[in-house]
Amino acid sequence: MKLVIMIPCLNEEETLPLVIKTIPKSIPKVDQIEILLIDDGCTDKTVEVAKKLGVKHFIHHTKNQGLSRSFRHGLNRALEMGADIIVLTEGDNQYPQEKIPDLVKPILNNEADLVIGDRQTQTIEHFSTSKKFFQKLGTAILNIAAGTNVPDAISGFRAYSKLAAIQLNPVADYSWATETTIQAAHKGHKIVIIPIKTNPKLRNSRQFKSSWQHIRKSSVTIVRAFIMYRPYALFFSLGAFFLVLGLIPIVHYLYLVISTKNPYGAHHLQSLLLGAILLIASFISFTLGVIADLIRINRSLIEDQLEILKKDHISGLKKSK
Repeated sequence: MKLVIMIPCLNEEETLPLVIKTIPKSIPKVDQIEILLIDDGCTDKTVEVAKKLGVKHFIHHTKNQGLSRSFRHGLNRALEMGADIIVLTEGDNQYPQEKIPDLVKPILNNEADLVIGDRQTQTIEHFSTSKKFFQKLGTAILNIAAGTNVPDAISGFRAYSKLAAIQLNPVADYSWATETTIQAAHKGHKIVIIPIKTNPKLRNSRQFKSSWQHIRKSSVTIVRAFIMYRPYALFFSLGAFFLVLGLIPIVHYLYLVISTKNPYGAHHLQSLLLGAILLIASFISFTLGVIADLIRINRSLIEDQLEILKKDHISGLKKSK
């Protein structure tokens, strides 16, 4: 059983030693532990520090590409390295690496496909009241979109089984945690949550400049994922909404035609025009729902083929070694 621990880094020469030194050297039922460092355009001595600490596997980005792309590239490389379990932590020492055995235990026991470390954000002292509120709100929205009950949707301390990693196909350039949680839920992965306590804050987050930027970008990711996996729910709901709104002025107009001698006044014609526009919007929404659902089915079939190709690729790499 091989465990690969991914560490995305952007100028983490000061905190990286704390991360690597606290990674367990052995875990029951795990035969091999390897560290994969993703150098996301580091301009300091992060890579040199990692090499001195014994890290042998690297992905190098010539310029910063963001955490989502680092995760995507790292996931593929970890699978090529023969990982049976993949753990993601971060180079800022936010997460307690000592909890990695607890993180991988449900996967080792075949009880989970994805394990997420719940930071218990409402108890984190350096999180402002507004940040705690938006974290809670964002997680609630994600749970509605994904049909899950995850308490900390954007936690970056996670473990994936090999099959779960193969089946994931992240495409967003932001909010990889949000996107992959939704994907995992819709692929039927068993998600297990373990509580963790984060380490003291050593630096400010570099993922986003403000909470509003994070909310805006995360919202785009959630809406996109919702359209990908539940387009009929979105577009049919919109269609029904516009249908009801459109029928109200038209029924009102028909009532006037029957009960009034002069139903063709300008005000009445405006109601008829508004109703017609809303009914057209309803028809367009229903049509988009049908088209989007067909695209969803096609995407599902393509992802099945991608899964087969990934398995063949990994199998071929094993045979060539």
